[in-house]
Amino acid sequence: MELTRKTIAKVIVAAFLLNLVVMGAGAWFAYQEAPPIPDEVVGPDGETVVTGTEVQDGKEAFQQYGLMNHGSILGNGAYYGEDYTAETLELKTQHMREYYADAEYGAAYGDLDSGEQSRIDALVRDELDQSHDGSDTVEYSAAELYAHEQVRETYVERYHEGDHDRGVPVEMIDSEEGARSFADFALWTAWFSHTDRPNADHSYTNEWPYSPGAGNDATGSAMIWSVIAMVLLVGAAGAAILLYKSVKLPEPSAEGLSVPKPGDVSVFPSQRAALRFIPIAAGLFLAQVLLGGLLAHFYIERAGFFGVEQVFGIHILQLLPFSIAKTWHIDLGILWIASTWLGAGLFLPPLLTGHEPKRQGAYVNVLLGALVVVVVGGMSGIWLGANGYLPGELWWLLGNEGLEYLEVGKVWQGGLLVGFVLWAVLAIRGLKPLLDREPVYGLAHMILYAGGSITLLFVAGFMFTPSTNIAVTEFWRWWVVHMWVEGAFEFFIVAIIGLTLVSMNLLSRRSAEKAVMLQALLVMGTGVIGVSHHYWWIGMPDYWVPIGSVFSTLELLPLIFILYEAIGQYRAMSETGFPYKLPFMFIVASGVWNFVGAGVLGFFINLPLINYYEHGTYLTVGHAHAAMFGAFGFLALGMVAYMLQLSIDPDRWDGSWLRASFWLWNVGLALMVFVSVLPVGFLQLDVAFTEGYAAARSLGFYEGDLVQTLFWARLPGDTLLILGTAVYFADLIRKRFVLRRSEDDPTIDDMAVAEGIVGDDD
Repeated sequence: MELTRKTIAKVIVAAFLLNLVVMGAGAWFAYQEAPPIPDEVVGPDGETVVTGTEVQDGKEAFQQYGLMNHGSILGNGAYYGEDYTAETLELKTQHMREYYADAEYGAAYGDLDSGEQSRIDALVRDELDQSHDGSDTVEYSAAELYAHEQVRETYVERYHEGDHDRGVPVEMIDSEEGARSFADFALWTAWFSHTDRPNADHSYTNEWPYSPGAGNDATGSAMIWSVIAMVLLVGAAGAAILLYKSVKLPEPSAEGLSVPKPGDVSVFPSQRAALRFIPIAAGLFLAQVLLGGLLAHFYIERAGFFGVEQVFGIHILQLLPFSIAKTWHIDLGILWIASTWLGAGLFLPPLLTGHEPKRQGAYVNVLLGALVVVVVGGMSGIWLGANGYLPGELWWLLGNEGLEYLEVGKVWQGGLLVGFVLWAVLAIRGLKPLLDREPVYGLAHMILYAGGSITLLFVAGFMFTPSTNIAVTEFWRWWVVHMWVEGAFEFFIVAIIGLTLVSMNLLSRRSAEKAVMLQALLVMGTGVIGVSHHYWWIGMPDYWVPIGSVFSTLELLPLIFILYEAIGQYRAMSETGFPYKLPFMFIVASGVWNFVGAGVLGFFINLPLINYYEHGTYLTVGHAHAAMFGAFGFLALGMVAYMLQLSIDPDRWDGSWLRASFWLWNVGLALMVFVSVLPVGFLQLDVAFTEGYAAARSLGFYEGDLVQTLFWARLPGDTLLILGTAVYFADLIRKRFVLRRSEDDPTIDDMAVAEGIVGDDD
């Protein structure tokens, strides 16, 4: 069977419309079904305990002071601190037990015999496992009122007064009032985690977190849909392989083709300008891995760094808290990868078209300057906002919006959005000769669609403010985070690889278009709706469990095919005399890590029953690092290798340092993930299953001897990653002085592949 590009394009449009209908309906229901913020919570005497306004103030404090990058809420965020939902639920349960033990027996709960404790346990569990009546007022029992007040005191002591043993700096929240409001917000999330929806037999969070004392346990649907997902994977994999084998797609091959050598092409002014993205991205990369080493060590020394505070009398925790270091670490990772991709997206068009629009190089420099402004402004704003230097609304407009992966203030996010649009305009200018000659499903159009989808999804980050219900906030946040990673970025990966293969003459443009479109169909058909597995425990309705189970399972399929294509590309690069083996090493590594990190580990932790206990543990850390750096990072670095090899005279090209970095990164990442991070995650999974989720995220777990040993075991892998990045950064400085000069008046004849590509008509 031979599918035409037009047929595949029609199916892609149908898949897009299906995604739009499902996720659009989901957005509407998100507002309708979100857990209610009560107007007030009253005690047994009718006195107001907390108002809805105070709950919203607590959410603002949670975001402003970067607490999502210290601990987590509803399982989402950082894993250094506790999960605030699980912890406040656990504390609430414990304090209610103490209240009833004193009221019923005049003794401490721990001094009661087993029968008396069982009676108290059942009383507390039954009281918490109640349904919401749909009213705007929540009525506390005397025990709940007591527990609420105790949790408030705990949060004031910890997050305002500071707790260095827990890694919390003094005045992390700069006022007692703010710390109390944060407690109110966390306790509200605990309330809707144990309170059943009206006319339902499960809580707003589908009984998450696992807390036997509060009556929370996995629902039957989590088990049923986990089994269905595993059966579906086997069946879908077989069907997909049959389809893939039935569709005739050409293999990349250098045999019989004139693969352009680096010396056969010229460098245009816009390409020299695009190369300037690389050293800036490398600097961000180096800063990111150094911060990563600090963050890993914070799990061992909560308030120190190899005794620095004892020698110099300086508490690094106070100067650079975990929350700010984590925020910078995440954002720098996104920025250096995105910057490299932006540069690659502007470097490739002249190579394919031989076309250099007027003043294109100057406009590329403008984009680069805008990127620098946003990076400096955003990173500075995070520190200023979290430390209370930006008053009023400025803390989230210019400072730290405080949501994982969307930390920078809204103004800086707007700057990034403008930058994406400007990049698209420049890409259109550069690709115009192809755009004018090819159909709307052509390769150049696919690049723009991929880049445009990244821009479009980023708009979802503007659909909420700090006063928006946290469940709705999380709904939109995952549109950006997950749909970027497993939708738009995957689409961009296959499009960029296709474009690169064409530029090397390994595939014709039409053949590349068909391969890219088929893989884009698989990505779009699974990754977009697959975001719904993030909605299981955040307060969204339970119908997301079957939807998320099905589409999250299917997300593995395109990753298998991307790996398959990478193996085919490896064969092509092994051809005798093939000059671009080093860039292809990175592309193949990207395919392997994408399969391992996003595919294997992603499938495992996204099974509903596993995710119920695993959500927000170190298993997610392993998945995230292997997928983000392993897949997207290595692809970006492969493009750097290709761009540099074309931009340096062949007799001056030296890839030895870059090759050394390649192996340092791969070995370091493998050691970090498989020797340290995943073992800690499996230990957490065991504790979550046997003792409860709060115990798996407690300080006591992290301070266990075996866990601490595993944290130390991360040091060799982290060291290799840092060393590889340092070598890479030094190599870029070295290569900066051997770059070729660009052509002053480029024409199509200056590009070895351009004439053939532009002339490759349908």
